[in-house]
Amino acid sequence: MKNKKRIVIALGGNALGNTLPEQMKAVKITAQAIVDLIQEGCEVVVTHGNGPQVGMINNAMAALSREDSNQPNTPLSVCVAMSQAYIGYDLQNALREELKNRNMLDIPVVTMVTQVRVDENDAAFLNPTKPIGQFMTEEQAKIAEEKYDYVMKEDSGRGYRRVVSSPKPAEIIEIEAIRALVDTGQLVISCGGGGIPVTLKGNHLTGASAVIDKDFVSALLAKELDADFLIILTAVEKVAINFGKPDQKWLAQMNVEEANQYIEEGHFAPGSMLPKVEAAIEFADSKAGRVSLITLLEKAKEGILGETGTRICK
Repeated sequence: MKNKKRIVIALGGNALGNTLPEQMKAVKITAQAIVDLIQEGCEVVVTHGNGPQVGMINNAMAALSREDSNQPNTPLSVCVAMSQAYIGYDLQNALREELKNRNMLDIPVVTMVTQVRVDENDAAFLNPTKPIGQFMTEEQAKIAEEKYDYVMKEDSGRGYRRVVSSPKPAEIIEIEAIRALVDTGQLVISCGGGGIPVTLKGNHLTGASAVIDKDFVSALLAKELDADFLIILTAVEKVAINFGKPDQKWLAQMNVEEANQYIEEGHFAPGSMLPKVEAAIEFADSKAGRVSLITLLEKAKEGILGETGTRICK
């Protein structure tokens, strides 16, 4: 790669696992793919999801409050903060180890606990759609609805999951600190789980009961850092239209206009591929020359080199 590219890479759930043992194994593979990009001459900033992890933390905190009447219920925003540290701890250590294994000793790795401002009047607060936590059977989902007042929805044929509000990110509170770290050559993990959702009243930030979509905040972060690439990692190598149908077609490239047309035609599933494509469009459309890439974790390097994945350009 001739010129050093600044990349924001958004890790999906498959890059992190669903349990602590799974996560500790998954981050080692994830670290290898990220360091591959650094070896290609890229400057990388990492974001990640937290769906299974924040659900696990929320369930554990809810169980504690039921068992001990002196323990108040833990706000979802605090659970997001806990998940940032929990995931960041494993991920930054795996990245540090992988860098040292390759004798790349001059790249510090840091996790930034990141708050993201949302609009308290965002319509998303009236319509929970963001899945968190583990998959459940229909019977388990009904119990969760009755016992804990959760909103449960079927998730792409894989089972039922709790859904919470997912407002759009308006501002990354710690953006100046993140930018300063990136500009000095540090490998930064930030905006974990979409960021800790907060609302602003005067100078006071208040946690919101929500989970921000990590792909949308990744697009915002990439714009704020003037990145060249936004890589959104998912469970498929390329984006498809007519997915799962006899006339399914894998796409190597779309321009913004084509991607918007496919959205209007209903090709991308809400809560699955749709927000990824929407976030990719948002970044690619923000400035000439910016490129979004959607692909598999293990294909990220090939994707940057133009060998695979789906690219979205202006």
